[in-house]
Amino acid sequence: MSITEEVRLVESRTYPAPAALAAQANVDAGIYEHAATDPVAFWEEAAHRLYWRTPWHTAHEWEPPTPDPATGELSVPAARWFVGGRLNVAENCVDRHVHAGRGSTVALHFEGEPGDRESVTYRDLQRRVSQAANALTDFGIGPGDRVVVYLPVLVETVVIALACARIGAVHSLVFGGFSAEAVRFRLQDTGAKLLVTSDGQYRRGKAVEVKSAADTAAADLPDLEHVLVVRRTGLDIAWTPGRDVWWHESVEVASEHHDPQPFDAEHPLFIIYTSGTTGKPKGLVHTSGGYLAHTSWAHWAHFDAKSEDVHWCTADLAWVTAHTYEIYGPLSNGLTQVIYEGTPGQPHRERHLEIIERYGVTVYYTAPTLIRTFMSWFGEELPAGYDLSSLRLLGTVGEAINPEAWVWFHRTFGRGELPIVDTWWQSETGAAMLVPLPGVTTLKPGSATVPLPGIDMAVVDEDGAEQPPGVAGTLVARRPWPGMARTVWGDPERYRDSYWKDYAGRGEHGGFYVAGDSATVDADGCFWILGRLDDVVNVSGHRLSTIEIESALVADPSVGEAGAAGVDDALTGQAVAVFVMPSDGGVPLDAAALRSRVSREIGPIAKPKHVITVPDLPRTRSGKIMRRLLARLVHAERESRAGRVPAPLGDITSLQNPEAVDAVAAALAALGADDPALAPQT
Repeated sequence: MSITEEVRLVESRTYPAPAALAAQANVDAGIYEHAATDPVAFWEEAAHRLYWRTPWHTAHEWEPPTPDPATGELSVPAARWFVGGRLNVAENCVDRHVHAGRGSTVALHFEGEPGDRESVTYRDLQRRVSQAANALTDFGIGPGDRVVVYLPVLVETVVIALACARIGAVHSLVFGGFSAEAVRFRLQDTGAKLLVTSDGQYRRGKAVEVKSAADTAAADLPDLEHVLVVRRTGLDIAWTPGRDVWWHESVEVASEHHDPQPFDAEHPLFIIYTSGTTGKPKGLVHTSGGYLAHTSWAHWAHFDAKSEDVHWCTADLAWVTAHTYEIYGPLSNGLTQVIYEGTPGQPHRERHLEIIERYGVTVYYTAPTLIRTFMSWFGEELPAGYDLSSLRLLGTVGEAINPEAWVWFHRTFGRGELPIVDTWWQSETGAAMLVPLPGVTTLKPGSATVPLPGIDMAVVDEDGAEQPPGVAGTLVARRPWPGMARTVWGDPERYRDSYWKDYAGRGEHGGFYVAGDSATVDADGCFWILGRLDDVVNVSGHRLSTIEIESALVADPSVGEAGAAGVDDALTGQAVAVFVMPSDGGVPLDAAALRSRVSREIGPIAKPKHVITVPDLPRTRSGKIMRRLLARLVHAERESRAGRVPAPLGDITSLQNPEAVDAVAAALAALGADDPALAPQT
């Protein structure tokens, strides 16, 4: 019997949908039965919210992974949605709102880290996107060509993404803090013809030069023809004549008129790379019609999107969350939104509160990592002097939110009354898969609740049988959906093996999509994410959820952030090691008290054997703690102390904060020679 069957953090608090919100919500409880009756017809209705130049003739085609009769090798699965339909994604996000008479509506409120501000209407956005589309065409970029975008959160970042969509080019956005190595890999893997970057960017109050990293990434690549440079900081930079082109000397002088052409529903829209510590990142390909239909409807339904909303998704534009809920979702629904270039604590810790008040933000969508940071900064109450009364909905994304962080967010930002739209989804899924509907769903802190209408999620055992309530298993999607990634760029077999191989042939649709997460479903049908399947800690045969251990720890006021990992142990196979960041409240960490807390709230078997204080934790750009990397760092320190050469850590170029790896390694190196965490295991 696994520990997830024996003991679990129990969450009994519930928060019904507010009556006033339910009365005017975009969807009601009947949407679930309506979608389940005919899911394909439901998604057709969702797609009809968009503007199609040519209607589709077939709503959905699916080729599941099937073994070859002769060799037994599985075929690569193939999904197609809205076959024969043609549309232009940028036209749906910009032009149609102008044509509908909403050109004067603000599309983007931009806030720069230094305090510069700009508001861009839909008519302004149409003009800028048209100019960028013409400039791209002048550079020789056409349908299917790849463009890598290495920019911070700027208006230009949104513009170039939409311009690519407008001309049928395929964009791949890269986090502006990534290394030259990470950018170069994406340029090489996509065979990009154009790199878009800036002279520099603002980070934590300083202008940081970026162009040299772009130059290193771009050096001697045969497919790359131009580097388009946005002047953001005015810093002096190196220049390669004939290759490098200033944005203001090309895009801003281009014609303001451009006629968007339609593209096939399955035409690639963007490539987004997953991050990890093993193997090379996977370039997931999302297509135009299915992705936009899923994205637009999901945003409209689970954020109850209204035309008067001011939506703020705090994600970096290179993260899939921003693609869906900061570019294509809100813009396809004609909303106003905020985009912010800087870090939350610059120049002061109340910057987000200030921005919410300044623009009258109504929907605030952020990551559990930031919420826990706010808890550490602000304590029990938010600083006085900021008016957050415009907020009507909150949202979280990145990984499962700890219940205590959820309750704190609800009590402070949410005034004890606003629903929190806790979303579970992935780069691979395109848009939310598990998510409450704020006018319908009774919320539970820490649970993303139930599948989005039209989505079939389940928790299954090794044979694909659905697990009973309270029993952990593998989280899967049991049928295809429009927003799903179609393949891994240049490696369809990796797509098959990563996501479909384990449950090929199961279910009525011939296969389950494997999300890679462990989960359980409670008696009310609410899903609880327990962590990555390979993040589970196995202590003497008991399988422990890392997220539950971390939730118990961060409920302690002395803990700002925690990461749990399984490390080799000669007695129990694995032992629980927790890496704890102290909160800003000045309360000293007490390792014995933290061990007791976990034992008390989960069970004695879950008590951490090792408690290691660290200044930072390595995270992906979505805020997920890289738990496997923490375990590897412990192993590497053990090997070094035993006089052996440790194995490489793997690819860390895609981390949001690669410097945290050195910080954790230094914390481990500083432990005493007799510390049990570093004792050689035999």
